[in-house]
Amino acid sequence: MRFLIAGLGSIGRRHLRNLWALGEDDIVLYRTHRATLSDDELTGLPVETDLRRALERKPDAVIVANPTALHLDVSIPAAEMGCAILLEKPISHSLERVDILEQAARNTGSRILVGFQFRFHPTLQKAAGLLKSGSIGQVLSVRAHWGEYLPNWHPWEDFKQGYAARADLGGGVILTLSHPLDYLRWLCGDMQALWAFTGALNLGLPVEDSAEIGLRFASGAIGSVHLNYNQQPPVHRLEIVGSQGSLQWDNADGILRVFSVETNAWETFPPPPGFERNQMFMEETRHFLRVARREEEPLCTLQDGKRVLELALAAQESGKYNRFIQFEKES
Repeated sequence: MRFLIAGLGSIGRRHLRNLWALGEDDIVLYRTHRATLSDDELTGLPVETDLRRALERKPDAVIVANPTALHLDVSIPAAEMGCAILLEKPISHSLERVDILEQAARNTGSRILVGFQFRFHPTLQKAAGLLKSGSIGQVLSVRAHWGEYLPNWHPWEDFKQGYAARADLGGGVILTLSHPLDYLRWLCGDMQALWAFTGALNLGLPVEDSAEIGLRFASGAIGSVHLNYNQQPPVHRLEIVGSQGSLQWDNADGILRVFSVETNAWETFPPPPGFERNQMFMEETRHFLRVARREEEPLCTLQDGKRVLELALAAQESGKYNRFIQFEKES
């Protein structure tokens, strides 16, 4: 199977190394040579700087890992060729042209997996199973909190020049840290309405560095998502309150804790021994290989990615214009 990787920043290189680890070595790179990392590990790999010429090499699968605002520039022509696509999150910085990507995929049968890797976290998968089985009863409320310190992400570059800090590349904390909007939909169902407070509070960026998003789920549950680029040390936690118990998850150690009203006790579910962050990406890559071979359906579809983008853009709009936003029921 031949792969094309578009974008060789930190996430593109992670995908490259994971493909190598899985024995895949027929890989072409599409580059603009704007990455700020050393090119040493890329020596010897075929490189194209023109997308048309890159696609003329007839890749079976394309990994879209360039800046958010450029995702559709690659994914639409790749879908028009029928390639399988691993499309990094968020799928774009606006809804413009998403319909073109959807139509291209329908026309050619292109299979698209959106790269929300937390769907492959073993204890979040455990949480999904427990919620589906009703272990904590009806979900009543949820809260996700994710704070990071943006200047520490890529210490080799000026953080203000990275995609996460630039409006023209699709940055801002809501789009960049949109994972909770995806995994809350996965765990608790779709959202019916939201409001948000947002601000550029600390880092001198032209995009929001902090957001507080209130949610109402279609099930009637309520919740919130807090995101920021300012927190030291970083924190990423989830809590779900149900009618018969509660669930707590912490990304720092990967441990899921579940309280049952029936037993009046906590049960702890740690990740497998030796678990580390890249294993989520490895499982995502293994799944993508099976998707590309038409052995499995994508666990996170283009429609999922589109819905998260709609939620993220609505949160930005709510914060900017002080609006409460309701959504039409998903079809």
